[in-house]
Amino acid sequence: MIITICSSANFYKQCNDIKDQLEKLGHKVIVPATAEKMRESGDYEVGHYKTWFGDAKDYHKKTARMHAHFDEVAKADAILVINFEKHGVENYIGGNVLMEMAVAFHLKIPIFILNEIPKESAFLEEIIGMNPVVLHGKAEALIKDYSKLIKS
Repeated sequence: MIITICSSANFYKQCNDIKDQLEKLGHKVIVPATAEKMRESGDYEVGHYKTWFGDAKDYHKKTARMHAHFDEVAKADAILVINFEKHGVENYIGGNVLMEMAVAFHLKIPIFILNEIPKESAFLEEIIGMNPVVLHGKAEALIKDYSKLIKS
Protein backbone atom coordinates (compact mmCIF):
# COMPACT_ATOMS: atom_id res chain seq x y z
CA MET A 1 0.00 0.00 0.00
CA ILE A 2 1.14 3.55 -0.74
CA ILE A 3 0.54 5.92 2.18
CA THR A 4 1.07 9.65 1.76
CA ILE A 5 1.61 11.56 4.99
CA CYS A 6 0.17 15.07 5.28
CA SER A 7 1.23 17.33 8.12
CA SER A 8 2.16 20.75 9.33
CA ALA A 9 5.89 21.32 8.87
CA ASN A 10 6.14 21.59 12.66
CA PHE A 11 5.52 17.84 12.84
CA TYR A 12 7.97 16.69 10.13
CA LYS A 13 10.25 14.94 12.64
CA GLN A 14 7.28 12.83 13.74
CA CYS A 15 6.35 12.28 10.06
CA ASN A 16 9.76 10.77 9.39
CA ASP A 17 9.52 8.58 12.49
CA ILE A 18 6.06 7.32 11.48
CA LYS A 19 7.29 6.79 7.92
CA ASP A 20 10.02 4.49 9.28
CA GLN A 21 7.46 2.62 11.40
CA LEU A 22 5.07 2.05 8.47
CA GLU A 23 7.88 1.07 6.08
CA LYS A 24 8.94 -1.63 8.54
CA LEU A 25 5.42 -3.02 8.11
CA GLY A 26 6.10 -3.25 4.35
CA HIS A 27 4.39 -0.15 2.98
CA LYS A 28 5.63 2.57 0.66
CA VAL A 29 5.34 5.86 2.52
CA ILE A 30 5.61 9.33 1.01
CA VAL A 31 6.29 12.37 3.17
CA PRO A 32 6.48 16.01 2.08
CA ALA A 33 9.74 16.80 0.26
CA THR A 34 10.75 19.26 2.97
CA ALA A 35 10.44 16.50 5.59
CA GLU A 36 12.97 14.50 3.55
CA LYS A 37 15.29 17.52 3.37
CA MET A 38 14.98 18.01 7.11
CA ARG A 39 15.87 14.37 7.72
CA GLU A 40 18.93 14.59 5.46
CA SER A 41 20.20 17.79 7.09
CA GLY A 42 19.11 17.00 10.63
CA ASP A 43 17.68 20.54 10.75
CA TYR A 44 14.01 20.53 11.75
CA GLU A 45 13.78 24.30 12.31
CA VAL A 46 10.76 25.20 10.16
CA GLY A 47 11.79 28.83 9.72
CA HIS A 48 14.90 27.75 7.81
CA TYR A 49 12.69 26.34 5.04
CA LYS A 50 9.77 28.80 4.85
CA THR A 51 11.84 31.55 3.27
CA TRP A 52 8.76 33.25 1.78
CA PHE A 53 8.00 34.74 5.20
CA GLY A 54 11.18 36.79 4.89
CA ASP A 55 11.02 37.34 1.14
CA ALA A 56 7.65 37.36 -0.62
CA LYS A 57 9.44 36.62 -3.92
CA ASP A 58 9.95 33.09 -2.57
CA TYR A 59 6.23 32.25 -2.52
CA HIS A 60 6.79 30.38 -5.79
CA LYS A 61 8.57 27.76 -3.62
CA LYS A 62 5.44 27.34 -1.48
CA THR A 63 3.34 27.03 -4.64
CA ALA A 64 5.64 24.37 -6.09
CA ARG A 65 5.66 22.39 -2.83
CA MET A 66 1.87 22.48 -2.65
CA HIS A 67 1.50 21.20 -6.23
CA ALA A 68 4.11 18.50 -5.66
CA HIS A 69 2.45 17.17 -2.52
CA PHE A 70 -1.01 17.25 -4.11
CA ASP A 71 0.48 14.95 -6.77
CA GLU A 72 1.80 12.67 -4.01
CA VAL A 73 -1.67 12.57 -2.43
CA ALA A 74 -3.12 11.53 -5.79
CA LYS A 75 -0.70 8.55 -5.96
CA ALA A 76 -1.74 7.22 -2.57
CA ASP A 77 -3.94 4.33 -1.56
CA ALA A 78 -4.54 6.27 1.67
CA ILE A 79 -3.39 9.47 3.34
CA LEU A 80 -2.33 9.79 6.94
CA VAL A 81 -2.74 13.18 8.61
CA ILE A 82 -0.26 13.73 11.42
CA ASN A 83 -1.71 16.12 14.00
CA PHE A 84 -0.30 17.21 17.33
CA GLU A 85 -0.53 20.41 19.40
CA LYS A 86 0.44 23.62 17.61
CA HIS A 87 -0.27 27.27 18.50
CA GLY A 88 -2.14 26.06 21.59
CA VAL A 89 -4.53 24.00 19.47
CA GLU A 90 -4.64 20.34 20.38
CA ASN A 91 -4.46 17.98 17.35
CA TYR A 92 -3.90 20.89 14.95
CA ILE A 93 -4.84 20.55 11.28
CA GLY A 94 -4.06 23.69 9.27
CA GLY A 95 -5.24 25.08 5.99
CA ASN A 96 -2.63 23.40 3.81
CA VAL A 97 -3.34 19.94 5.27
CA LEU A 98 -7.06 20.62 4.86
CA MET A 99 -6.42 21.24 1.15
CA GLU A 100 -4.47 17.97 0.89
CA MET A 101 -7.33 16.18 2.62
CA ALA A 102 -9.73 17.75 0.12
CA VAL A 103 -7.68 16.39 -2.78
CA ALA A 104 -7.85 12.91 -1.25
CA PHE A 105 -11.55 13.29 -0.51
CA HIS A 106 -12.28 14.35 -4.09
CA LEU A 107 -10.29 11.40 -5.45
CA LYS A 108 -12.04 9.01 -3.01
CA ILE A 109 -8.75 8.14 -1.29
CA PRO A 110 -9.30 7.08 2.35
CA ILE A 111 -8.26 9.68 4.93
CA PHE A 112 -6.78 8.67 8.27
CA ILE A 113 -6.01 11.08 11.10
CA LEU A 114 -3.43 10.04 13.67
CA ASN A 115 -4.92 11.81 16.69
CA GLU A 116 -8.39 13.09 17.46
CA ILE A 117 -10.06 15.66 15.24
CA PRO A 118 -9.24 19.14 16.58
CA LYS A 119 -12.35 20.46 18.32
CA GLU A 120 -11.12 24.08 18.11
CA SER A 121 -10.56 24.01 14.35
CA ALA A 122 -12.16 26.60 12.10
CA PHE A 123 -12.41 23.66 9.66
CA LEU A 124 -14.20 21.23 12.00
CA GLU A 125 -17.27 20.89 9.78
CA GLU A 126 -15.16 20.21 6.67
CA ILE A 127 -12.86 17.73 8.42
CA ILE A 128 -15.77 15.73 9.82
CA GLY A 129 -17.57 15.94 6.45
CA MET A 130 -14.67 14.12 4.77
CA ASN A 131 -15.38 11.08 6.98
CA PRO A 132 -11.82 10.45 8.14
CA VAL A 133 -10.88 7.42 10.22
CA VAL A 134 -9.32 8.51 13.51
CA LEU A 135 -6.47 6.23 14.65
CA HIS A 136 -6.32 7.44 18.27
CA GLY A 137 -2.53 7.85 18.17
CA LYS A 138 -1.74 4.43 16.68
CA ALA A 139 -0.33 4.79 13.15
CA GLU A 140 -0.10 1.01 12.71
CA ALA A 141 -3.92 0.80 13.10
CA LEU A 142 -4.14 2.38 9.63
CA ILE A 143 -3.32 -1.01 8.07
CA LYS A 144 -6.11 -2.84 9.90
CA ASP A 145 -8.67 -0.07 9.38
CA TYR A 146 -7.74 0.28 5.68
CA SER A 147 -8.39 -3.45 5.19
CA LYS A 148 -11.82 -3.04 6.77
CA LEU A 149 -12.65 -0.15 4.43
CA ILE A 150 -11.66 -2.14 1.33
CA LYS A 151 -13.73 -5.17 2.35
CA SER A 152 -16.88 -3.12 3.00
